[in-house]
Amino acid sequence: MRYSNTYRFYLLIALLALFACKSGKRVMPELKETYGLSDKKPFGAYIAYNQVREMYSRNTIRDKRQSFTTTWSQSADDNALYILLARNLYLTTAEVNDMLEYVKKGNDLFIAASSVDENLLNKLGIEQHSQNSLSLDYDRMQSTATFFNARSFFYYYLPLDQYFSGYEDNEWLKPIATNGNGKVNYLVYFHGKGRLFLHSEPRTFSNYFLLQKDNYKYLQHVLAYTKNEPEHVYWDDYYRNLRARKSDNEDGFSSLSEIMKHPALKTAFWLLIVLLLLYLFVGSKRRQRIIDPIKPNINTTVAFTETIGRLYLQKKDNKNMAEKMCTYFNEQVRHQYFLNTNHVNDDFVTALSRKSGVERAKVDSLYRAMEQAQKKQDISDYELLSLNELFQQFYKK
Repeated sequence: MRYSNTYRFYLLIALLALFACKSGKRVMPELKETYGLSDKKPFGAYIAYNQVREMYSRNTIRDKRQSFTTTWSQSADDNALYILLARNLYLTTAEVNDMLEYVKKGNDLFIAASSVDENLLNKLGIEQHSQNSLSLDYDRMQSTATFFNARSFFYYYLPLDQYFSGYEDNEWLKPIATNGNGKVNYLVYFHGKGRLFLHSEPRTFSNYFLLQKDNYKYLQHVLAYTKNEPEHVYWDDYYRNLRARKSDNEDGFSSLSEIMKHPALKTAFWLLIVLLLLYLFVGSKRRQRIIDPIKPNINTTVAFTETIGRLYLQKKDNKNMAEKMCTYFNEQVRHQYFLNTNHVNDDFVTALSRKSGVERAKVDSLYRAMEQAQKKQDISDYELLSLNELFQQFYKK
């Protein structure tokens, strides 16, 4: 029985999945196109990054994790090479203008993306197309990336069908290489003193592609058109992570990136972070639960006195009240003026008058009233109030 190409492809995938499930250790590799410089997965860019390091061994590759606008604002290069790999390239108008200004100064900019932002394509007057690159045709899985010198490079995966058009009438745009269908997938744009290289197939710079036979030479052929000895070599690790185009009014600006541009602010920022972490670490160990404030004691002396006074008033025991008042007064005299109240005579009255500053006649009248109150069996309300008035006059003096 004869199977169609599509059935053969599905059968191959099913057998690979079955083998992965039974083996328990080996699984299908991740086919996500990341193009990370340290990513060793099939469609990472670990091999390409290290190959570029070997090709430009005299230069230290500078990894860039910021927008091109930020990079260009920090440099004044006129003989540098900037390499950018991304599955989908999103650019603002300002970034496109900065890229062209970078090229105009005499630098080379190499871009490889399956989908180049229309801001850049419109600026160059070209278009990017795809010939059904998601086709599962088994025969077309064996694709090529062919240069004009007829040198072909093969790999087994989705066809390399991306290509450019619209360059024919522009004298500043020149094709360099084609795909297996003869469509131009690599061209150069001459601008000012530099050049902009556009490649529509970043998969040709993946780990998987470059490890097939002698495909590592493909990268050498591609970069052979760039500067032989650039002053600086930049590798972009920013745009591959973008999932959408920023608005033009953002222009890649962020508070953090603006801080990182200035060494003094950058040092102050990291110092602040370290101090904050130290504060949190130390503060968490010394912190204790909130202790409720202790309520101050309430002075109940006045309330107690008023309560006792009302109690005596209700019982009409004026005699007892007068005795308590006399006893309290004598106690005050003993503690405040250090006089013996057991023997009240003229010398006592004179001494108390001198120490308290109260006239002797008033002191004598007070003690005479106290003596009468102690001798009487019953005391009227008037007499009790009169005695209290004498006490108050003494306290006021």
